[in-house]
Amino acid sequence: MKTQSSAMTATDLARAFDEARAAQISWNQTSFKNRRKLLLDYHDSVNENQAMLMDTLQRETGKSRNHAFEEITGSLAGIRYVANNLRRALSSHPAKPGIPFALKIKVDYSPVGVVGVVTPWNYPLALTMLDVIPALAAGNAVVQKADDKTIQTIIAARDLAEENGLPRGLWQVVHGDNEIIGNGLIDNCNYFAFTGSTQTGRKVAQRAAGRLIGYSMELGGKNPAIVLPGANLEKTAERLLASFIGNSGQLCVATERAYVPAAEMKAYVDLLGKKIESLKLGSSGVFDHDLGALISSDQISRVGGFLERARKGGSEVIGGAISGQTIQPSLVVGTDHKSEIATEEVFGPVLALIPYEDLDHAIEMANDTEYGLNASVFGDVGLATEVASKLQAGTVNINEGYRASMASLDAPMGGMKQSGVGRRNGIHGIRRFTEPRTIAINRGLVELPSRGSQYIKMAPLMGVISKVMKRV
Repeated sequence: MKTQSSAMTATDLARAFDEARAAQISWNQTSFKNRRKLLLDYHDSVNENQAMLMDTLQRETGKSRNHAFEEITGSLAGIRYVANNLRRALSSHPAKPGIPFALKIKVDYSPVGVVGVVTPWNYPLALTMLDVIPALAAGNAVVQKADDKTIQTIIAARDLAEENGLPRGLWQVVHGDNEIIGNGLIDNCNYFAFTGSTQTGRKVAQRAAGRLIGYSMELGGKNPAIVLPGANLEKTAERLLASFIGNSGQLCVATERAYVPAAEMKAYVDLLGKKIESLKLGSSGVFDHDLGALISSDQISRVGGFLERARKGGSEVIGGAISGQTIQPSLVVGTDHKSEIATEEVFGPVLALIPYEDLDHAIEMANDTEYGLNASVFGDVGLATEVASKLQAGTVNINEGYRASMASLDAPMGGMKQSGVGRRNGIHGIRRFTEPRTIAINRGLVELPSRGSQYIKMAPLMGVISKVMKRV
């Protein structure tokens, strides 16, 4: 592995794919039992080494200790889920035959070969566990492109896996120029899993389509929250706060805009403003800060630019003080639903608060976006459930911003509209890295017709079969 500062070349990438393909041949022959044991041993090793992993995460990303810890717990849950559901996801199983008794149908799942994975800087460890681990568990090799900012976190995770029995060469970590390494990944893999911006996702889709390979993508979001009339003020404000300061707002599913009853707007602005003032910012090695720094000075400039333009546009910005690479969480009040701050993904701890008079209009505004990744509804569960069913988002949380769905790994996670293609998590999140194969057996009880005269004799029987099949 080259050092973080050295750029990898096309030759390095070709070598990584050669080693991965060689390692995958024997790995595919290992039993589900052995793969499960390896994964559970790996789980325990990650748990035992969580202090080291959190230190590395914080050093590379600037996260607070609590947000680094959340990433560890999410990673452990991801490994456990795959280990304990691998056999259920990938064991061969029967399917209903076209002709009962005469035919027998079985479906099995074959690994695609080598999976290309691109992991962004915001959740390098957790997203590795949600894409790389199921791909490996399904019998594949992986070539993973790490973001240059978070290489050491991913290398540490890979090294722990090899220390616990993963064959060397099976999980390759590469980094470098997107044109060489990123495009090269798509050009050489058998399936591609991407997490990143919608803009880049469109380019990925075009390149993958040129090779007719499968892919899944989690892309951008401009995630809405709807606060129902009469929702508990204190609980809703605290959960709204958590929904946009998590990982300092650098989270695809974070809430970025909230629609609040006009009559209750002042109460939410005042209470959220007080909560923001009470937050502690920093990235120490203990749990004494509520949120940490942004990933880079460029990201600080990006988020600060959104706030400055909102101010110039006449909106009130509460919070937003910048110190080094930390930025105080911000409320943007008095902005229009069509404004930049309410429509463009900020990817920072910023929440636009927008009043509404009519709940149907709030739902209409929530859906009025090209994105559809995550949404949330706060208030009475019965009414909130009705509202949730009308929101165009891959996940909808009730009385929670995003943590309820993120913690539930048996349920699919992904985006509608321009927020992604396919889903991770759940049984499908494992099966996406396979090619389903249908094996159909003629049991010899009925000879299927192949000549015209045989169809005449078969016609009455097929009529009976059709009537039976209506009830099967």
